[in-house]
Amino acid sequence: MDASSTTPHENPGPGLLRKWLVPSLVLVPLDGWAIAALAIDGPESVVVFSVLALAVVAASIFAVHRASGVGAALLTSILPFVCVVGWWLQIEPSNDRAWLADVARTATVERLGDRVVIHGVRNFRYRSETDFDEVWEDREIDLSKITGVDLFLSYWGSPLIAHTIASWQFEEGPPLAISIETRKEVGESYSAVLGFFRQFELYYVVADEQDVVGVRTHHRGEDVYVYRITMPPERARAILEDYLEEVERLSTQPRWYNALTHNCTTTIRMHVRNVAGSRPMDWRVLVNGKLDELGYEQGTINNDQPFAEIRAASAISERARSKPIGGDFSERIREGVPPRPDRVRPSGPR
Repeated sequence: MDASSTTPHENPGPGLLRKWLVPSLVLVPLDGWAIAALAIDGPESVVVFSVLALAVVAASIFAVHRASGVGAALLTSILPFVCVVGWWLQIEPSNDRAWLADVARTATVERLGDRVVIHGVRNFRYRSETDFDEVWEDREIDLSKITGVDLFLSYWGSPLIAHTIASWQFEEGPPLAISIETRKEVGESYSAVLGFFRQFELYYVVADEQDVVGVRTHHRGEDVYVYRITMPPERARAILEDYLEEVERLSTQPRWYNALTHNCTTTIRMHVRNVAGSRPMDWRVLVNGKLDELGYEQGTINNDQPFAEIRAASAISERARSKPIGGDFSERIREGVPPRPDRVRPSGPR
C-alpha cells in the first residue's frame, strides 16, 4: 500500500486543548459555587437538588462541546452559572422568623434634633451565654455630646479573625455599642461557610457594653481588646448617624448578611466611607484580626509605644473578669488602656 494513502492519527492540536482548558479553569469554581448555592439555599429535596446540579454541569459541558472556539465556549458555558445567580439574588430576607431571644427585636430610632431615642437597646443580664434575663431598653442620647468612638476586637479562635464592635462615648451617660452580626433563628448557629450564602439576615445589635462586650469576656471566654480611635467628635457623630439610619432601615427592610461583603468589619468600613470618603483597601480589613496593626500603622490608635506594648495594654478580658459585670463595667475595662491620641500620627510597621 502506498504510504501516502494512509490516514494519520487525528491530533486534537492546541486549539481543541485550549477550547476545553480555558473554560474549565473558569467553570470549575463558578459551577462549584452554583452547586453549593443550590445545596445550601435551594430546594430541600435531595432529588430536586441532584437534578438541578447535574443540569448545571451537563449544560456547561454541552455548551463547551458545541462551541466553535475558546471565546464562544467561555461565553456560553457560564450561562448556567448566570441562571443560578439570577435565582439566588431573588431570595428575599425577612424580619418575620422564629428568632433567638437575643436577636428577637430590631432597634428603632426616633430623632428629636440632637437628641435621639433608640428603642430596643439590648442590656441583658447574663448568668451564662444561654441563660439570661431579657432587658430591652429605650435609651436617649445627645449627639452633640459625643466625645469619641472606641473599637473592640474580640477573638474566639484564630488570631487572624476577630469580631469588631464600635462603641460611642458621651460627655454624660454610658457608651452606646453597636455590633454587626447575623440574626439567627431558633436552632441555628453561626457557620463561616453558611455566612457566604443567604442563610442569615444582617442584624445590628444596639446594646450596652456590659451586654455585648460582657457576654464575650465573662461567658464566651473570648480575648477582647479595646482601642480608642483618633477621630474628631463631629466625624464620630456623623458615623453614628449613618449607623442609625441603617438600623432604622433594617427594621422595615431586612438585608442579608454576607461573610465577605456585609460582615462586622466591611460594614463598618462602609459607614466610615459614607462619611469620610473611600480609602485604599487593605488586606487587613478582610483578615480583621490584624485591624489593630493597621490602625497602629495609620496612627488612628495610640502608637507612642511599640505595637506589642500597646496591644498588651489594650487587652481587657482578664481585667473585666476580675469582678462581676456591674454598673462600672465600661470604666473598669478601660483602666490602663492607652489614651486616645489627639491627632493621627502615621507610623511604619514596628
